[in-house]
Amino acid sequence: MSRTAPTDAVSFAPEFGAFPRPAGATGVVVLNDGTLFWGKGLGAPGAAVGEVVFNTAMTGYQEVLTDPSYAGQIITFTFPHIGNVGANAEDIESPTPFARGLILHTDITPPSNWRATQPLNAWLASHGLVGIAGIDTRALTRRIRTAGAPVGVIAHAPDGAFDLDALYRQAMAWPGLAGMDLAKDVSCRQTYAWDESLWTLGEGYGRQTAPTTHVVAVDYGAKRNILRCLAAAGCRVTVVPATATAEDILRHAPDGVFLSNGPGDPAATGEYAVPVIRNLIAKEVPIFGICLGHQLLALALGMTTHKMDTGHRGANHPVKDLATGKVEITSQNHGFVVDEASLTPNVKITHRSLFDGSVEGIACTDKAAFAVQYHPEASPGPTDSHYLFARFMEMIAAHRR
Repeated sequence: MSRTAPTDAVSFAPEFGAFPRPAGATGVVVLNDGTLFWGKGLGAPGAAVGEVVFNTAMTGYQEVLTDPSYAGQIITFTFPHIGNVGANAEDIESPTPFARGLILHTDITPPSNWRATQPLNAWLASHGLVGIAGIDTRALTRRIRTAGAPVGVIAHAPDGAFDLDALYRQAMAWPGLAGMDLAKDVSCRQTYAWDESLWTLGEGYGRQTAPTTHVVAVDYGAKRNILRCLAAAGCRVTVVPATATAEDILRHAPDGVFLSNGPGDPAATGEYAVPVIRNLIAKEVPIFGICLGHQLLALALGMTTHKMDTGHRGANHPVKDLATGKVEITSQNHGFVVDEASLTPNVKITHRSLFDGSVEGIACTDKAAFAVQYHPEASPGPTDSHYLFARFMEMIAAHRR
């Protein structure tokens, strides 16, 4: 069906509300249903297209923006005070932001933290990240919850000049994350060693100088703090690219293999990752997976995944450990989920979301392999989920005996 090109003051989805252009608007969000959100541009001038999602976390915006799992996504922060701790070189999960843009309700808060080295807006501009403030984020979040995460374009033009028709066509043309393999885009290009451990007040990050275990981490978009947690648990960590073969991995003679988080559709990444994981399982190498790694392990074990309407993104998600009955407050960022109906006989569910009952953890019943959907290296609990790294070390030790 043909559409009339978007205009400055009309929403083509009136059920979501019309958003007239205010005077002085220098930023706009154009969704692929024609809805417009006007606001104040921030960060770098330009435009970016991606899946528009929301994150409910009250802290950690810099970690969120640099999490490779957000590749291909524009993040709506539901918490209004973004920027109050500024930006620094320590609170990053990768050298550069992988999110495509950010959407805020309130203009960036001036930094008020002793660790800040620059304002957030300057940090965004230095990394070429496009942002917009002054948006009714409640309305946008409700729209996402009701109709699913849309594709959108976020644009910032200091002179306020926008080609809305071109932005709309760009949003309509982007294919979405279903079927998209992004792990190759965010993964490292060559193998490297990692020994940095966890941060402590007054000392910064430590170093693992006496490792007891060698773990190969497959980088599908690994967050740095996951690698730090492995090092802190006693690991010498060797990081390999997402496309590493089983032979590449086994050449390092690992005591265990870690499958990292990452972006995109697990079924697409699984085309090359699943045969590798199945080979490692057959070789009886202990395996621990997180996020995308959890989904890839499930696929390797014969299960399936599907895209969620809104996904889980935030730092207040309760997850129940079915073995102990304990509830963990977890950090999550995923738009795909393992299908419980596809559970195979050699797999058991170990963790479950208390928000929607979805699968949050699995374990093999006949092999040394387990995984969780959430992020135990993050600290909303603050240490509710750190036991999983110790569990991995215990599994490796038991396998050695």
